[in-house]
Amino acid sequence: MIEFQHVFKSYGRGRNILADINFRVEPGEFIFVSGPSGAGKSTLLKLIGGLEPPSRGSVHVNGHRIDRMPARARPYLRRAVGVILQDMHLLYDRSAIDNVMLPLAVIGLDRRQARNRARAAMEKVGLAGKEDLNPVEISGGEQQRLAIARAIVNRPTILIADEPTANLDQETGRRILDVFRDFNRVGVTTLIASHDKPLMTSYASRTLRIEDGRFFDLRGVA
Repeated sequence: MIEFQHVFKSYGRGRNILADINFRVEPGEFIFVSGPSGAGKSTLLKLIGGLEPPSRGSVHVNGHRIDRMPARARPYLRRAVGVILQDMHLLYDRSAIDNVMLPLAVIGLDRRQARNRARAAMEKVGLAGKEDLNPVEISGGEQQRLAIARAIVNRPTILIADEPTANLDQETGRRILDVFRDFNRVGVTTLIASHDKPLMTSYASRTLRIEDGRFFDLRGVA
């Protein structure tokens, strides 16, 4: 499903943010990515999502070596990978539900079907009744949940999330992780970058930890 082989990542002539990373993720796993701020968690997820290329090494996702994938093929990869970044990239010139419908519009799904699926995704993350609001009219935590709804509406086979509970209280954070767990239970491979150890303790069965340039593949919480 996902495999890194001797992956390095640096920017310009700076130091390697990731150095000689090797791991494999099997279909259906639920994994946390941990480490201090600036350790490279976000970079790791962006490499999986095909949002950035490695400086060296190979990245395989869904049977494709994505570091050699032509640009025209990348949109097909992104249909299979739901991505939730800290910078949510919401569109403020349209309603909340239109933001969630965007991935479905890209693949040409009928607007009525797309709206029904988007409404269900919003309900799943606790945003029922807020479909017609503009993202600026909802709180930061609700915007985070809106980004999650947009990532899951396309029913991806892989879901990656960068600090998805960072702006949420503990109860809402658990609710969101329950949403991720529900998707994982039906076969969605899930990777979540987090530094929230109490939440991780409740959910993690495997952790990829990055710290001081070193990489650890651990069972449970690191």
